[in-house]
Amino acid sequence: MKNLLLCLTAGLLLFSSLNAQQRARDLDIKIGVIPTGKKNAITDVAGVKVGHTTLVKGDSVRTGVTAILPHGGNIFQQKVPAAVYVGNGFGKLAGTTQVEELGNIETPIILTNTLDVATGMNAVIQYSLGLEGNEEVHSVNAVVGETNDGYLNDIRGQHVQIPDVISAIEKAAEDNTEEGNIGAGTGTVAFGFKGGIGTSSRKLPESLGGYTIGVMVQSNFGGNLQIDGAPIGEELGRYPFNDKLMQSADGSCMIVVATNAPLDSRNLKRLAKRAFMGLAKTGGIASNGSGDYVIAFSTAEENRIPYEIKSEILETKNVPNRLMSPIFMAAIEATEEAILNSLFMAETSTGFQGHTIKAIPMEKVLPVLRKYQVIPE
Repeated sequence: MKNLLLCLTAGLLLFSSLNAQQRARDLDIKIGVIPTGKKNAITDVAGVKVGHTTLVKGDSVRTGVTAILPHGGNIFQQKVPAAVYVGNGFGKLAGTTQVEELGNIETPIILTNTLDVATGMNAVIQYSLGLEGNEEVHSVNAVVGETNDGYLNDIRGQHVQIPDVISAIEKAAEDNTEEGNIGAGTGTVAFGFKGGIGTSSRKLPESLGGYTIGVMVQSNFGGNLQIDGAPIGEELGRYPFNDKLMQSADGSCMIVVATNAPLDSRNLKRLAKRAFMGLAKTGGIASNGSGDYVIAFSTAEENRIPYEIKSEILETKNVPNRLMSPIFMAAIEATEEAILNSLFMAETSTGFQGHTIKAIPMEKVLPVLRKYQVIPE
């Protein structure tokens, strides 16, 4: 009897390990050719901090907040170069016009759900005005993005509150690598499966600058899923606009790109455009009803923009155009892998009105990946 119990326990542990959420690289899926950073996360970019507030209440609240801080200091006083690229504008990304005009970000970047963007703005304003050194500040450009989690979440209830946003900011840490059903990814859906927060990074060799490029995504969009070129959506019969399953491809994806490469807003805009190519490589189509945005910023200290200018000339350093290509490639690879991680690390969720979204069925996906030689037999 004892041996039987041991065998059953071992079998359960094996079953659990095989079905537990794992990142792409844990499954031997290696996206691209550039090495990852140590954590394979946006927080590999020195100084970048990430925090989450996850709201799971009763049977209908499945939402949250994710905060990305370019550095741990007073961001308003030490702004960072930034840019925004709009892949498809069916969404709400507050603060874009000032980022576009001035080429910098002066607050934490907040991700949440569609109807709580205003709450996110109010919270960021309150947080920024309360920082030491900001006593005389009278204008704050809060950068707040969203995806619509209304299938799993009672979105009309607007359950995110100001303290939830501030908590995500204050909890932000440089070692945070959480993914899946966390923060702003708690109630999202991607490619018909449970989506969520995902992250990845790339570290260029010293011969190419040695820069780190990190990406974080909030995946909530549709399309014909591909994993490293393998046609998963087609093989599983889960793709939009076919005769058997007329599912929508609408949704949204927020992509945040951080790098320590000294870049100005112009080249950050170019970098953001390339990150969007990573979404395309996963099979995303930026459908009519999808709000797909990329926010890119540089953490290079020599390029920070002080609020109080003490000189008539600001001296900055910039990677020249001809050396941008490796950085572009790194952003594409990291975005593709971050989206896959958001799927692989997400768990099945049941929420508003009993709606259930299942995690991606790896027991079906892995054989397809072997068939197309993405992973070994």
